[in-house]
Amino acid sequence: MLKRLLVENYALIDRTEIELYPGFSVITGETGAGKSILLGALNLLLGQRSDSKAIKNPEKKCVVEAVFDIAQYALKPFFEAEDLDYDDECVLRREISSSGKSRSFVNDTPVNISTLKSLGEHLLDIHSQHENLLLSDSRFQLQIVDSIAQNRPRLQEYEAEYTQFTAISRRLNHLKEELAQKNANRDYAEFQLNQLREVALSENEQEELEAESEQLAHATEIKEALSKAVYLIDESEQSVNQSLKEAVGALNSVSGFVSGLSDLSGRLDSCLIEVKDILHELDALNSDMEVDPNRLDFVNDRLDVIYTLEKKHNVDSVSGLLALQASYEAQLQDLDSGADEIVALEKELAEQEQKVLSLAQALSDSRKASAPAIESELSELLHGLGMPNARVQLDFKTLDKFGPCGMDAVTFLFSANKDRGLNPIASIASGGEISRVMLALKYILSKSEALPTIIFDEIDTGVSGEIAAKMGAMMQNMSSHMQVLSITHLPQIASKGACHYKVYKQDVESGTVSCIKKLSGEDRVAEIAQMLSGANLTEAAINNAKELLKDAGVA
Repeated sequence: MLKRLLVENYALIDRTEIELYPGFSVITGETGAGKSILLGALNLLLGQRSDSKAIKNPEKKCVVEAVFDIAQYALKPFFEAEDLDYDDECVLRREISSSGKSRSFVNDTPVNISTLKSLGEHLLDIHSQHENLLLSDSRFQLQIVDSIAQNRPRLQEYEAEYTQFTAISRRLNHLKEELAQKNANRDYAEFQLNQLREVALSENEQEELEAESEQLAHATEIKEALSKAVYLIDESEQSVNQSLKEAVGALNSVSGFVSGLSDLSGRLDSCLIEVKDILHELDALNSDMEVDPNRLDFVNDRLDVIYTLEKKHNVDSVSGLLALQASYEAQLQDLDSGADEIVALEKELAEQEQKVLSLAQALSDSRKASAPAIESELSELLHGLGMPNARVQLDFKTLDKFGPCGMDAVTFLFSANKDRGLNPIASIASGGEISRVMLALKYILSKSEALPTIIFDEIDTGVSGEIAAKMGAMMQNMSSHMQVLSITHLPQIASKGACHYKVYKQDVESGTVSCIKKLSGEDRVAEIAQMLSGANLTEAAINNAKELLKDAGVA
């Protein structure tokens, strides 16, 4: 519950701080006194967009701070998830500078605005006339039904499975789009791969072919050179081979007479052996060397194919072409595996869809089962609020496909008169009737789930007299298990509050400011009497005010 509210430098407020209490409290004041300013300040704690124009003194920052008792709200998991220190007493603060910069805090820990908003929604429910428009929102009406039917566990289970379904569906759609894109390039990839495979390239082939081409292009010159070398070494009149033999023989004939000559003769003999080996290899090369124009044409044609492919694919080696070939092979293999994954995901999606459908049906059954009790209680409450002929009926429609909330759409049908048919409530109910319907719904909700502190902003619009008293009694009853505040212009409601606050304007040296104070005793009697009679207080109005307070059990 809200224990304390501090507002500084906001709109007409210099600084005001009020203590708030459990049960039912009312806030009154003349139109324009600043009641809406208090709500605006509280809305800042709910994450509403800040406006530097609302700062009273631009030389100072605006501060809104609220202290809550959250011991009964089971919010420890939220604090753990947001990495915030938990305490049963929670302080929310929002600071706004004249430049419009905003800072938010929870228990003095800086937080982003979304965290402040999420926490604020657990602590405060501000019901304004604007919220009455929610009665035209089918999703809001469905939330009411689920709350009263206590469908939270079913909804949580459904939402978990629905989230899983949408995740699989997104993955499947992504894969299909990806595969479609890849399939669009399949023919191209297959053509390029087949072309590369047909060439049957091998590593180092280009270097070997280039060397062979060079050799074949100069085959005649090479053969002539080899033949000449063989001739000079072994076949000419003064061949190297014969000359070396004669030189070895000459040295051997006199080696006994000169020291060391035998070694020189041996070395020369080794040269002869080496020359013979060279001669043998030259002879073999000469024999193998053929002048083959056909082979040269083949090699050059093969090189032309390789060069053309390299230029086409913007690579500079056979290794690059082979890598590209492997890439095309992997791409086509990926297409096949992608198709297999799609088949598997389609099966998984179908199984998940059955789970979601089953849970959606269980939700739908629960909602429809709760409808008669909701219709009966809501109609009964409206009868007590001055609409004796009011009828309410919940009209369910099954959607073509399930969504985040299941497969139901619900419309609250309403009629206030016997001779009028049932129609969607938002389209036929007057302002006063919608206010009473919303109060009745909040009243029912307050019994079915733990609501946060609720603030009714002039929910009594369009009603008066006995109906206003009954609305006040309903809010008073609600406050037995939650904190309720009501901003009202009606004395019948104001008299029901256990605490009464008055918002008023006051002229000070710096200008006009808005203030708030807690009323008691004669001050409260005078305020309610003034609400009854206007500016001129009469004895009858004062006595009437006392009677209202006495009837409400707060005098």
